[in-house]
Amino acid sequence: MREPSPAPDRAAEPCRWLILAVMIVAEIMDLLDASIVNVAGPDLEKSLGAGSVGLQWVIGGYALTLGAGLVLGGRLGDRYGRRRMFLIGLAAFTACSLLCAVAPDIGSLIAFRLLQGAAGAVLLPQGLGLLRENFSGPELTKVFAIFGPVLGLGGIIGPVLGGFLIEGDFFGLGWRSVFLVNLPIGIVALIVAAKSVPRKAGDRTVRVDTAGAALVVIACALLVLPLNQGQEEGWPLWTWVSMAASVVGFALFALQQRRTAAAGREPLVTPSLLRKPAFTVGLGGIALFFGGLVGTQLVLTLFLQIGRHFTAGEAGLGNLPLAVGTAIGGAVSGAFLADRIGRKVLQIGPLVQLAGAAVLRSELDGLDAASFSIWEIVPGVAVAGVGAGMVIAALFSFILAAVDDDEIGSASGVLSAVQAIGGSVGVAVFGSVFFARAEAGDFTGGFRRALIVQACLLVVFLASTFLLPRKGRPEEEQHGVTPGATAEGSGPERQLAG
Repeated sequence: MREPSPAPDRAAEPCRWLILAVMIVAEIMDLLDASIVNVAGPDLEKSLGAGSVGLQWVIGGYALTLGAGLVLGGRLGDRYGRRRMFLIGLAAFTACSLLCAVAPDIGSLIAFRLLQGAAGAVLLPQGLGLLRENFSGPELTKVFAIFGPVLGLGGIIGPVLGGFLIEGDFFGLGWRSVFLVNLPIGIVALIVAAKSVPRKAGDRTVRVDTAGAALVVIACALLVLPLNQGQEEGWPLWTWVSMAASVVGFALFALQQRRTAAAGREPLVTPSLLRKPAFTVGLGGIALFFGGLVGTQLVLTLFLQIGRHFTAGEAGLGNLPLAVGTAIGGAVSGAFLADRIGRKVLQIGPLVQLAGAAVLRSELDGLDAASFSIWEIVPGVAVAGVGAGMVIAALFSFILAAVDDDEIGSASGVLSAVQAIGGSVGVAVFGSVFFARAEAGDFTGGFRRALIVQACLLVVFLASTFLLPRKGRPEEEQHGVTPGATAEGSGPERQLAG
């Protein structure tokens, strides 16, 4: 194990708070790109001829490569230095945003989105590590107190900003503006980061497990490819063979990680984590929960735009009840509820979501297509959002309570990766469920079916929460920091934004 480096000379770093600003900007760029494209569907169809499968790849492909590469990105930061990898990742992310904006066809846009996700996988794991290197003690606690809520705001404004940019059609750019908005932000952040983030060498003794990383990428691709393509192609044999092969791929990855550790080399994932039942159950819970949440949010946007002919701006605003409800639920859960009732908050949350889904389903049954208004479904959407926020604010802390202190870095990275991959799978599954009915003109029926799928996922998630620890890990310890100690650690971490 590496010896902790001495705490940085605070007096020599008058611009340290710029580091926090740059880290927040980088994370918000990711959050925006994960959600801002949701409202671009009809415009992509008109401009590039994107069908349902193309739209699913544009949205879910980004999350796929992001999730598959997050753990590897963290290891690269350990070996080559977090500052260096942060600057490389930020430059690549900004460049990929430009490529997405000038994409001439849907195939090119999908390829550039996959590259953008890979760039994000290099960029994002460095953020919390850099904060831990440059802040400590009470300052670090203050940093995390700022970090989380600001990122939560980024998740809320994504669809709204996307709708505003597309509907405004500035300079005739249409959907391309949702990617071009990253250019000035990314360039300024790159300049500020280059000047404000102190240089610190990486640890060249850290070995990067490229074989393990390749297995993760292959297994994820084998899973998401048939889920995206299957519905349009009628679920031929190859889709089922591919999904079965993905299960084999993940099993091989777990075996390879154990063998790598047994040989004295550094695996991507600490093998002992996979032997902890609560942690492995937590991984499944995160995949189920975020798959359902991201998938349902996509279906809501598609329903408003394609089914009810909302403009991009109106669809963006139509997501506000869900976002506001999530923010309220997260604030209540994070501020006091999780501390007072412990694990029960993870059981109340999905029950509130199920109630919201039931209300929303009844609202859909009574819709009048000729006079539809977003206000008709606000109660159900908002209640579901409150339940989601209750879970989001607390889920990581309860899963991380099941791991040892020296496993925090690896565990956080794996949880964040599974969160992103779960979102990608959710886009594929819920997109297929919705479009199976929408292609026949039954948009409301597609939304109803999506709600049934989400309800099933929530029931399984609710059952899994009974296997998690009764108390969560304190916020500062989730980032590998003990109160009053100098912050230092390795491994990829990514803040879960509510």
